[in-house]
Amino acid sequence: MVRCCMRAVTSLCPNRVFTRLGKQCTVLPTFSNLLISDRPYSAKKQSSKTKPKSGTKGKTSEPEPVRKRKRFKPVLLSEPTDDVYLTWYYQRPIYEAEVAVDMLKKFQELDFTYPRQHVYADITLDMSMGKKKPLEPFEATVLLPHRFVDDFHKVVAFTENAEEAALAKENGAAFAGGFELVKSILDGEIQADYYVAVPAMLNKINSLRTVLNDKHPRAKNGSVSYDIPKMLSFFRACHTYKVEADHRVQSPIATLDMPTDHIVADKLAILKGCVWLQSLAYGSFVTRLFIRSSTSEGLQLKFERFVPQPASKEKAEEKVTEGDADTDDEEMQEAK
Repeated sequence: MVRCCMRAVTSLCPNRVFTRLGKQCTVLPTFSNLLISDRPYSAKKQSSKTKPKSGTKGKTSEPEPVRKRKRFKPVLLSEPTDDVYLTWYYQRPIYEAEVAVDMLKKFQELDFTYPRQHVYADITLDMSMGKKKPLEPFEATVLLPHRFVDDFHKVVAFTENAEEAALAKENGAAFAGGFELVKSILDGEIQADYYVAVPAMLNKINSLRTVLNDKHPRAKNGSVSYDIPKMLSFFRACHTYKVEADHRVQSPIATLDMPTDHIVADKLAILKGCVWLQSLAYGSFVTRLFIRSSTSEGLQLKFERFVPQPASKEKAEEKVTEGDADTDDEEMQEAK
């Protein structure tokens, strides 16, 4: 572009003005070369590798660990002094169970939401409990003192005794029988929520383990017993909760229109179902407890009065050392 402009100027001007410039010479060659680059490739990048010094062959310098800068955390205030305040400047309030339930009911009235919405318990557990091998996520059942669901579970009872089968039918079993039920279950004709059996039937229904999986009758969860009425009354009305991978239990426990004491009693039943796995020598199994409804925020609760606490740290440490010694002895015996 510069060349074309200068050619046009020199063609119009007389020769005496530009005595040393010809029409075909380059005008401002250095400047034009800077603007128009003739090189279509980028410059070669210089290698950052340096030749190793003598005596340091094969030795590589380890990079220094990056130090993380500690973020400044301001000290949170306990209670606000005004009605309008910034929540992140104050500690999260912790309520009593009865006060929190009354607050959830007040939220429902102010928001004009469904009055029979579910109330959920959010429990965080300490699955490690100071042991070498932490507990794995589990699923358990509990009988709530105040049921919030009208439907009952479908239960199958395994027994070869005709009188026991008739008793199971009277107590609400959907199906009751012996080995003849196995084929129907394998074909998918019979499906139920829970399966119970008498101890004499366990060897005869082993083929159902791969089909029923966790629903297979086990003595550990109380689904194997000779007391058929007791098993049916429990599993027809029981409530199942599950510990997720993040060590939390999120389970509905009641409806918001139920009395406050009924909601608190159901929450206490869920807590007792979780706490039976804990050992007081390792501290509290429950670390946090929240309660919320389907349309409200979670409210943190004080759970110390519902969960047994260790007597003292010294006794707890003694129990921990004894428990570790016992586990070590067991491992040595198994190795032998």
